[in-house]
Amino acid sequence: MATESDVLDALKHVIDPELHTDIVDLGMVSNVRIDGGVVDVGIALTIASCPMRGQIETDVERRVAALPGVDEVVITTGVMTQEQRSTLMERARMNARENATPTAVAPSTRVIAVSSGKGGVGKSTLSVNLALAIADQGHTVGLLDADIWGFSAPRMLGATDTRLAANEDRKIVPTEIKGIHLVSTGLLLADEDTALMWRGLMLSKAVEQFLNDVAWPADLGYLIIDMPPGTGDVQMALARMLPQAEMVVVTTPQLAAQKVAARVADMARRSHMPIVGVVENMSGFVADDGKRYDIFGKGGGASLAADLGVELLGSVPIDVRVAEGGDSGDPVVTAHSDSPAGIELTSIAKRVTEILPPLALDSCIGRLATL
Repeated sequence: MATESDVLDALKHVIDPELHTDIVDLGMVSNVRIDGGVVDVGIALTIASCPMRGQIETDVERRVAALPGVDEVVITTGVMTQEQRSTLMERARMNARENATPTAVAPSTRVIAVSSGKGGVGKSTLSVNLALAIADQGHTVGLLDADIWGFSAPRMLGATDTRLAANEDRKIVPTEIKGIHLVSTGLLLADEDTALMWRGLMLSKAVEQFLNDVAWPADLGYLIIDMPPGTGDVQMALARMLPQAEMVVVTTPQLAAQKVAARVADMARRSHMPIVGVVENMSGFVADDGKRYDIFGKGGGASLAADLGVELLGSVPIDVRVAEGGDSGDPVVTAHSDSPAGIELTSIAKRVTEILPPLALDSCIGRLATL
């Protein structure tokens, strides 16, 4: 006679056609009751009008009916609660990340997505300076400008006259500049004033190409990704394709920016992407007389870090040399490393590599990452 355990084992072979995971793992089996040779299976569907209902019911009946001692299978279908649907989607996202298709980025590469929920908080500035400061520590660093529409890394690094090329294997070769390996849509266009009028699907496809068709260095230790603002197609594509990615959240002291940044942190957690910490940009301005002016308020970065339960990695002060360096192609961490902003950005890079040290291939974790 079949037991409840036998039935659940059989149901683990029933795969949801859309989520590609078994219905037991997804929490879709609401109950199993056995009365002699009759087995009653409760199935909770995501929505009442689920188009896959018939296929799921047929698969359930076939699997359970094949067990010894089962004469009849009764299937009772219901609908999940909102909480159950949220749990199901979390499981589905986690499974998708765990079974991600390999990309050209080695699993042993530390991937850091510099993100925020809105534009204008300094993600690109942080990404460029973070990449340079980590490379200055002796690591091989790549910079992926994933802000497909709003690319700015080429300008900030003085690479506006450079264009991406392909190797003999027809793979894109990153532009090596100032000791880092750069890929950006800005290096594909005739000039930086050309607008990219692409819809969402094309954006995610471009990111996929940058991850699959780029000849990133074999010894790439860190890949910094300058993320576009928001929580849309590009963010979801990267979360799916790079399961090793971790996020640095950028905000300003302003409460409005803090609340928007919290949304991108929520996206990261729902996509099972760990958050390294928070960086507060534009934290204050110190005049020549030493007086400090909190132009955008104060405490937003620390408050956000506390809410997220992560570390405040640093607070970058307002410094005219940051903007000047971005415009001239001489970032502040190299051109003015002894300035307040340069010192703080270098400190943030050091803290990031302490939290995420390179994965040595001869370590246990490093070996597992390459399997």
